[in-house]
Amino acid sequence: MINQTDYARVAAIIEYLDKHFQEQPSLATLGAQVGLSEFHLQRLFKQWVGISPKRFLQFATAEHARQLLLSDESTLETAYAVGLSGGGRLHDLMINVHAMTPGEIKRGGAGLTLRHGFHETPFGLAFIATSPHGITDLRFIDPDPRETVLANWQAEWPAAQVIHAEAHTRPLVEQIFDPSRNSLLNVHLRGTNFQVRVWEALLNIPAGRLATYQQVAGALGMPRAARAVGNAVGHNRIAYLIPCHRVIRSSGAFAGYRWGRVRKQSMIAWEAARLAQACQP
Repeated sequence: MINQTDYARVAAIIEYLDKHFQEQPSLATLGAQVGLSEFHLQRLFKQWVGISPKRFLQFATAEHARQLLLSDESTLETAYAVGLSGGGRLHDLMINVHAMTPGEIKRGGAGLTLRHGFHETPFGLAFIATSPHGITDLRFIDPDPRETVLANWQAEWPAAQVIHAEAHTRPLVEQIFDPSRNSLLNVHLRGTNFQVRVWEALLNIPAGRLATYQQVAGALGMPRAARAVGNAVGHNRIAYLIPCHRVIRSSGAFAGYRWGRVRKQSMIAWEAARLAQACQP
């Protein structure tokens, strides 16, 4: 699995390309931004996603996202209509949702044992936590120190018993970010009924595909609730697995993202590139 330093370099290249794409920077120019030779830069990208930086950028642009939205509109409508979950050909994780009741949330985790750990992922260092019912949190932590992230997380579960258990959480992270797996994962969601409905709807967006806030609202039978959907998306605590990164503006703009706009671009492009590779004969 790619390490944190490598992802930081990839993210820096994506950010540079996003700002200087019209200049068509050479591999040498890109390598100079992150202190790598042309050879090592190309190898890093091939290791990470299997394509060149310039080819990758095509998948990370708003224009590509807009075209994908236009071409996938009927596909998304069909997916929502039949209640598909995890239906992407690339990343077929199946998610079983267990939502906490308002009373359970109010009790602050009383009676629960939570296990947590920090792990490298393709998108940087992440914190993950689980309860007996499933994954409660998955968040990318840079640039915050681990101690700050852990303290803030524990404040959300003041009455729970917490255990540092990376041997328990590591297989889950490997499963989440390994596109070759087809597995069932449980998530333990904390939110209002509306937020949980939105997060469940996001699971119907296949990997390598996108939806707008308006489309998600329409799928919920609330076509005028796009702003409320956006608010719910922003409160998602389980990054990547609950794929809020796949929701963008109707213009193709990536908009904000709780864990950084460049990381959102990276996720969208990473999935699109891998889907394109999987579709090649």
